[in-house]
Parts: sequence; structure tokens; C-alpha cells
Amino acid sequence: MTHDPHGSDDIDPAVAPSGTGCVECLQAGQWWFHLRRCATCGHVGCCDTSPNQHATAHFRETGHPVITSFEPGEDWFYDYRSGATFNGPTLRAPHMHPLDQPVPGPAGQVPQNWMDLLND
Repeated sequence: MTHDPHGSDDIDPAVAPSGTGCVECLQAGQWWFHLRRCATCGHVGCCDTSPNQHATAHFRETGHPVITSFEPGEDWFYDYRSGATFNGPTLRAPHMHPLDQPVPGPAGQVPQNWMDLLND
């Protein structure tokens, strides 16, 4: 585990992401807007703007407090306890979902009125 300036010893740079999409949405045949990766165990969940907010649900269920973006071009970390974003260590690849995966995704699951279904 790596120590970060926000007091978390919950970042494991060696752990791989759980997959290329939100674990729970894929299991349930649902869709997401953006993806977040748990810095402790690698769980990939959907963001709070997504209808199901699985990344935050994972934090509530496990207590794993630090996530990082799993979106191309984004490299920030976020600590749920402090509400702060920060720069963290380089995690095990991949660092984002595949570039050919649509946003929102996954392909074939996104309703036509998806923008109306996002959380503020």
C-alpha cells in the first residue's frame, strides 16, 4: 500500500482493475456515464452522475476511501472521507477503459434518453 498526503494508506499500485466497465452495471445489464476505479482493490464502478452510482456504493460497502478516474485523459484521485482530489501514484495498467468503448456505455445498453437520466 502507498501513503498519500490525505492520510490514506489504502492505495495499492499493484492491483489490477476489475475489468473494463462497471462491475454491477455489466452484471445487471445496465449502463453508466463515467467510470471510477477503487485504488485499494481495483473495483471499477460507475460515477455519481450515473444512475446507479456504484463507485460510491462500493465505498459505503467496503470502506475503501480512494478512487481514481478510469476515463481516458484523467489521472486524478478522490478521497471520499475528505472530499478532496489529489495526485496519486501510478497504478497498474490499464488506467482507463478501452478507447473504443463508448461514453456512456456499454454499447447496446444506453437508452436514447440517457441525458435525462443522469444525476446532477
